[in-house]
Amino acid sequence: MRIRPLDDRVLIKPIEAEDKTAGGIVLPDTAKEKSQRGEVVEVGAGKLLETGDRAALSVKKGDRVVFGKYAGTEIKIEGTQHQIMREHEILAVLEEA
Repeated sequence: MRIRPLDDRVLIKPIEAEDKTAGGIVLPDTAKEKSQRGEVVEVGAGKLLETGDRAALSVKKGDRVVFGKYAGTEIKIEGTQHQIMREHEILAVLEEA
């Protein structure tokens, strides 16, 4: 199944949270926090402006992003957890150094 987000919405596949702390302590599943990082899977066409044009999105397929803890709507696609959110809910794009 293929999902095409509408307007300025973005489909994101969350990246799993770390199993260990920085000190090496293994965290049980109940102690893990919800991941706030993910990879952009699909993007919409862009926000429709009053002029009838579409504003280009700042993110593209394959970008790794950071988003707010309670951002977007969680959905399951073929058994895999995803989130759909508006572009303005994305806080940053992660870039390789």
